Amino acid sequence: MCLRLSRRGLAALAFAALLLVVLAGCGGGSSSSSSSSSGNGLADKSPADILAATKVASDAASTVHVFGSIVSDGSPITLDMNLLAGKGGRGQLSESGLAFELIQVGKTVYIKGSNAFYKHIGGTAAAQLLEGKWLKAPASDSDFASLSQLTDLRQLVDQTLASHGTLTKAGTSTAAGQKVIGITDKTKGGTLYIAATGQPYPVEISKAGSGGGKITFDRWNKTVTLAAPANAIDVAQLQAAGK
Repeated sequence: MCLRLSRRGLAALAFAALLLVVLAGCGGGSSSSSSSSSGNGLADKSPADILAATKVASDAASTVHVFGSIVSDGSPITLDMNLLAGKGGRGQLSESGLAFELIQVGKTVYIKGSNAFYKHIGGTAAAQLLEGKWLKAPASDSDFASLSQLTDLRQLVDQTLASHGTLTKAGTSTAAGQKVIGITDKTKGGTLYIAATGQPYPVEISKAGSGGGKITFDRWNKTVTLAAPANAIDVAQLQAAGK
């Protein structure tokens, strides 16, 4: 049997999932606004200083849970990841019903796709052979680089904060049950909400419209455990077998 598992298709799906977090810069607002200078002092800072404070806090965090969904080019994309700084992460991603689980432990990436996912990237033979099985590849593999980006806490948050246009403050409000200060991207649209009490962690990114959605950051510094799946199949071996 000749099996060709397309890593190009997998990398494209991972890149689409990464768009979920970036959300065209900051993200298009929800909660009602009110003015207040109480809390952690963010409300009195400039947008640039707020983002700087958020980056410092996020880079010092040990873990975070990131989840949400957007529509990209008409395709619904969802993300639900638990990240452990410097170690990796685990969770689930999907695009238009093509779902897969993702784990990165150290320098190795593991994925386990649904039957539809395996069929999409490798055909019917791949779906039959790989049903219920984990695949693995080095995180350094160029075709899997976008996957490893999704499990890197600092890189993921830093990219989210760095990609923006002209910023203005949206005032204080409530998002995900927390008091927040909003930063609106006037160039690209959308709002990043940052905790206005305690550590200034990102809380939510939201953007309205057909290409919008919402991403939530929570469970900062809560315990995240990672374990490599047993009996994972090396993708390089599958590629060799398909030649």
